Amino acid sequence: MSRKAHIMNTNSKDLYILGISCFYHDSAACILKNGQIIAAAEEERFTRKKHDSDFPKKAIQYCLKEAGIRVKDIDYIGFYDKPLLKFERILLTYISTFPKSYKAFRSAVSVWIKKKLWIKELIRKELDYEGKIYFIEHHLSHAASSFLVSPFKEAAILTLDGVGEWATTTYGIGKENEIKLTHELKFPHSLGLLYSAFTYYLGFKVNDGEYKVMGLAPYGKPIYYQKIMSNLIDLKEDGSFKLKMEYFAYHYSDKAINKNFEDLFDGPPRTPETELTQRHKDMAASIQKATEDIILRMVNRLHKETGLTNLCMAGGVALNCVVNGRIIKETPFKNLFIQPAAGDGGGAVGAASYIYHCILKNKREFVWQNAYLGPRFSREEVREYLEKNNIPFKEYNDADLINTVARLITEQKVIGWFQERLEFGPRALGNRSILADARNKENWQKVNLKIKFRESFRPFAPTVLEEDTGAYFDLDCPSPYMLLVAQVKKENIPAVTHVDNSARIQTVNQRDNPLYYDLIKSFKKLTGCSAIINTSFNVRGEPIVCSPHHAFLCFMKTEMDYLVLGNFLIDKKFTATIKNKLSELVDSF
Repeated sequence: MSRKAHIMNTNSKDLYILGISCFYHDSAACILKNGQIIAAAEEERFTRKKHDSDFPKKAIQYCLKEAGIRVKDIDYIGFYDKPLLKFERILLTYISTFPKSYKAFRSAVSVWIKKKLWIKELIRKELDYEGKIYFIEHHLSHAASSFLVSPFKEAAILTLDGVGEWATTTYGIGKENEIKLTHELKFPHSLGLLYSAFTYYLGFKVNDGEYKVMGLAPYGKPIYYQKIMSNLIDLKEDGSFKLKMEYFAYHYSDKAINKNFEDLFDGPPRTPETELTQRHKDMAASIQKATEDIILRMVNRLHKETGLTNLCMAGGVALNCVVNGRIIKETPFKNLFIQPAAGDGGGAVGAASYIYHCILKNKREFVWQNAYLGPRFSREEVREYLEKNNIPFKEYNDADLINTVARLITEQKVIGWFQERLEFGPRALGNRSILADARNKENWQKVNLKIKFRESFRPFAPTVLEEDTGAYFDLDCPSPYMLLVAQVKKENIPAVTHVDNSARIQTVNQRDNPLYYDLIKSFKKLTGCSAIINTSFNVRGEPIVCSPHHAFLCFMKTEMDYLVLGNFLIDKKFTATIKNKLSELVDSF
């Protein structure tokens, strides 16, 4: 059937498009039904491998189940980049840096020849799929993942990450169901890879620890800023730049930096898990300031060239919520949209949306509503799990549950909160969350060290009732996905106030998450406070929990006081009798 004929028949048959991203980090899948996102999830949530990069078979299975279809019902599949173009970049880069690149070249070619060049064949084999497969350029997928699901009919677009095929940064315009990317920066000149170089130098894991650098930055002063701007980067007034590659190694090896970089900053990289000195904190502050200044130049140029007031952003660098907050406060753009899975995972949404709107030319009718696109578990499924494993619980109706949990938070109890559908993206937004009282400063260290088992410097985010945002924070717009940082106005929430008096804010309203909203409103009735601590339901090094079993195991490994699974409340005091039997628990989901 021709494409034209297929479009003409979409009124009589639902049109399903599967989007896939994989093989680099944060593999994910999503399913669109007539242009609407039905389901989306990262593979790591199912396999329990942090940042799982493998083919997202389990995520795809979930998406198909949620949509109520089988593979044969899929009309199109979209993949979030063009493997041949990416392989071309890798080959040409390694050839240009040979023989230094020999070891990395040999390793990369082996993986590409065996797997990454044969993605179309792999998709057909894994899914037994015979239909049309589209490969969408990486940054076009990023752009589509933001603009095409945004509330804007027209907007400027900015994408920033490490690297796609060749592009590392692009910008352009989206209008109705068209996207035109007009400018790009190409590898090896990459703001994402510059930030990752400092992530590596500071002893954190690349593609995982960048948010730690952002959290560490307020403890330091940007005393290395000028050294960065003078030695590492040639920045133009319009925000375009070139990196001075004699300080970097990522273009010819598996390391981010070389000896020149180490000499410039007077020493080798920090060994992971060793002490963070004031020097390390100052370096984090310096690269954070450099990143912010570069992006603000780009954004101001984009506004000047387009004259638009709406901005859509995507790519891993768009998860830097500090600079996002500055864009809202300091640039002419009045409206900013970044969907919660702005990194590579969201590329699955972008690829599928691009097919539906830009290739098939369907009108945009779907607007992103919320991040709750993952698996849900019914009350019956949760009860079956608890009873099967002899886990003591109390069952409540919604109203009594909310009042009970709100009271427990006021009593300084830490709550594992597991409700409805899993969030898509790296942030827990009230369905797979750990909750505590933001008024108690001691909760910052308690939750960090005894529950999350993570570095003590890392801040916690508040969830605040949307209508009360302005009373607590210097922010005059919603921030539903924890992607904006703003200054704190009130002194009564020290557990979510960072050392520079800022907070990474999640706003919640009754439409998007009624149970979570009502919980915080109940807490407000008891305390007069509209904000609580919300951190992701996981421990350091593990993905956010997906199933009741994952939640219970995480609960038992930590010093959380209570676990809420749907309408069921589990008290840590009454689980002692089964603590030694954890290894016998079987995940039946």
